[in-house]
Amino acid sequence: MSAYHLKKLRLHSLRGRLTLWLVGMALLTLLSVGLYVGQLATQQRADSVGQALHATATAAAQLMGASLRERELDIALLSQELHVIQGPLSHPNVLQSLQLRRQARNELVWLGVVDAEGTVVQAVDGLLQGQSVAKRPWFLAGKERVFTGDVHEAVLLAKLLPATATGEPLRFIDFAAPIRGRDGRLLGVVGAHASWSWVTDTVQGAARQAERGTELLIVDRQGNILYPQALVDQAPLQRNPDQQTPYTTVSSNDGSEYLSSEVQVDTQTDNNLGWRIVVRQPLDDAMAPVHALRNRLIWLGVVAALVFGLVALALAHTVSQPIEELADAARRIELREGEPRYPQTTRVLEVQQLEQSIRSMTASLLAREQELETLNHTLEAQVLQRTHALAAANEELERLATHDALTGLHNRRHCDERLAERMAVGQRTGRTFALLVLDADHFKQINDRFGHATGDAVLQQLAQVLRTYTRSTDLLARYGGEEFVVILPENESVDDAVAAAEKIRVAVDKGTFAEVGHVTVSIGVCLWELSDLSVAGLVHRADLALYQAKRLGRNRVEAAPAGQVAPT
Repeated sequence: MSAYHLKKLRLHSLRGRLTLWLVGMALLTLLSVGLYVGQLATQQRADSVGQALHATATAAAQLMGASLRERELDIALLSQELHVIQGPLSHPNVLQSLQLRRQARNELVWLGVVDAEGTVVQAVDGLLQGQSVAKRPWFLAGKERVFTGDVHEAVLLAKLLPATATGEPLRFIDFAAPIRGRDGRLLGVVGAHASWSWVTDTVQGAARQAERGTELLIVDRQGNILYPQALVDQAPLQRNPDQQTPYTTVSSNDGSEYLSSEVQVDTQTDNNLGWRIVVRQPLDDAMAPVHALRNRLIWLGVVAALVFGLVALALAHTVSQPIEELADAARRIELREGEPRYPQTTRVLEVQQLEQSIRSMTASLLAREQELETLNHTLEAQVLQRTHALAAANEELERLATHDALTGLHNRRHCDERLAERMAVGQRTGRTFALLVLDADHFKQINDRFGHATGDAVLQQLAQVLRTYTRSTDLLARYGGEEFVVILPENESVDDAVAAAEKIRVAVDKGTFAEVGHVTVSIGVCLWELSDLSVAGLVHRADLALYQAKRLGRNRVEAAPAGQVAPT
């Protein structure tokens, strides 16, 4: 590019503005694409890591629950063996059973039988034999039922067992079960102490495939960290407030952010310890690939901007040069500075026409054309603004005509229209669909006791429950008063429809409604049949099932029988 051309590149010139516009559009496009890609990559990465964390937590929780359940079953079965029940507890066969069980389960650090007064009668390796454990929690609980205790440090066995290789304190989980004779009389208790390292090794096995930097924690009912030992003295972890999401972003006590997933440990027995498996990964580690992608996009954007700038400069020069020469010619004519120099070669037809007509143009005509052009742009802008406003008003009118103002769901008229459409499609194709009619139980009592404002709030919360526990393809409507309708277009059987209705009923039954507290709904289920010829008849059949649910005690789901004749 020559010095003359660079001198011509002024911001207020055509060449300068073309260059700025092209570079600006390129930067705006790259910035928009970069932001979109970055946001999408961030969300996808978070979802991928979060789902992986949740899968690891679920596997670890299931593995721990199954292991605890198996050990509890082992102790329960041992307490019911024939020679243990028949006694005496000092018989050699009892000790042999204890030794065999210990050989099969080497995680059991101590295994023994205790008489009804709390004295250890026999134990593997003779540990604690003859000593009293009458005040130990596992013995007191084991006299009444099969018991699994929370993790604790060794008390009586601390001096009898070798220290751990890591220097960590010995910690156990207690198992106990009552020994009862055939007459039901308590003969004693079978007790066992399982090594805490067995539990931690079990859950760590589920986490070996996790990404680097992932931490697996075992947390008790109060949020205290039980594992790993290095975090035991930290402040309790708060429970994830949103139990509907498999993972969340949390801040630790030191201010670090983590992607975290937690799963409750369920042993599927009466002994629920309330433990949780928490699997987490530092947010910076989880998002490292996204940050690297962002940096690459930034560098790519810088390089692309430079390339676009050079291309735009060359294009602006090609387009603007004949116009600049023509403008210079017009200025010479205006100032009478001698013979004007017109563009030597140009393929732009308009420039050729302008060159031919420039001598006959007057300053007043040019000014008038500028005024007309400004007025035209103003009128176009006003028309466009009015058009957008009218379209927005029409959309709002359409929404008001088809939706219920209180709940935001579709109204009865729109629901009837959609039902008629579904029935017409069914008559042509034979495909059926399901209709649910829901009614809030004792809703009049809610209005009478708490007022209509509270009743309206209950209806709004019921509408939100319906949105949460239905699919995007389902149609939801407030049919009138406290009655709602759900159209399930993809349900081909009564069982599927009843299952969908039951999910809604359980969600309402378990929910908490402001001021009111507990609210239930009765639901009538109806599957469309070829014999249903009218919307009113189909709704009536669903209403009959709803009335049946009301008669049978409310807070239940009833389905209309197949082949029931609907009124015409």
